[in-house]
Amino acid sequence: MTFQEEYQKATTDVMEELTRTLQSIDPASLEKLRDEILAADQVFFVGVGRVMLALQCVCKRLAHLGIKAHYVGEITEPAITSKDLLIVGSGSGASLFPLGIAKKARSAVNCRIVHVGSNPNSEMKDICDFMVRIPVRTKFYLEDEIDSCQPMTSLFEQSVLMMGDILAKMIIEEKQLDMKGLWQYHANLE
Repeated sequence: MTFQEEYQKATTDVMEELTRTLQSIDPASLEKLRDEILAADQVFFVGVGRVMLALQCVCKRLAHLGIKAHYVGEITEPAITSKDLLIVGSGSGASLFPLGIAKKARSAVNCRIVHVGSNPNSEMKDICDFMVRIPVRTKFYLEDEIDSCQPMTSLFEQSVLMMGDILAKMIIEEKQLDMKGLWQYHANLE
């Protein structure tokens, strides 16, 4: 097989996995997440590693829509309040830092908390208001997880990013935002 053929096959495999995964997310949970984002004064994100990188992209995109969005740990992070939303990204639901931040948010300000993850039976289920489940392979290899040809949790991280961009598109359409007008929120010191 030539490199070109290998590349085309890998591209097809990854895109098919991503499509299957995004179509497997419960639309009711996504609608609830969208409503929570729009109702919150501010939206905060927490995760670790590549999940956090994907969440930072979602955070930035929401900021482009005029939504006050922050990620936990940013140098200008404001205080979270009971009127805010915390989105916790963790496939396993067991990552130490996101779990600890969710517990602190629950006890300190009792804000709304959503878990975006794969494992519905993690400790997160007792902390969060609800879960948006992306049912892909985690380090626990649960029976009903969508398997992946990609390394580790790449499919989860890609799905988090794509789900965020899809929700942003839907928010733009729902609020009838002018695409050209969104540039007012884009960084201009570049």
